[in-house]
Amino acid sequence: MANTERTAQARWSGDLPEGSGVVEFASGALSSTPVTWAARTESSNGKTSPEELVAAAHASCYAMAFSHVLATAGHNPEQVHVTATVGFGPKEGGGGFEVKSSTLNVRGTVAGLDQATFEKLANEGEQGCPISNALRGNIDITVNATLES
Repeated sequence: MANTERTAQARWSGDLPEGSGVVEFASGALSSTPVTWAARTESSNGKTSPEELVAAAHASCYAMAFSHVLATAGHNPEQVHVTATVGFGPKEGGGGFEVKSSTLNVRGTVAGLDQATFEKLANEGEQGCPISNALRGNIDITVNATLES
């Protein structure tokens, strides 16, 4: 498989606290999405933030990677549901802000699997997730896995 590239662009007007912008996706899969500083630090009010976009990327990438790990281990998942929560806040000691963490909460329905094996494979999925690999070493990544019947 050849390398692929995906493109998004952002436009911003005004200063940081009062300004606003829009994120656009070259694929056209998502409509133009408004972004503001307040959406990052206060209430989203129908707008997104870079952290929400990272959370979406991490959740979707991990769902694919984990499903692949399960299938490769002989356990085709009936369903995998992933929620990624990305933490953002001030840098320790001051000097700006940073993405601090990504927590992956995964629930899945997989026949013939026990909780311990599900957790083990969930962690293997995180290791094989390209977005996790891009983030690892820069932020804390946590996987919480729950097997559902």
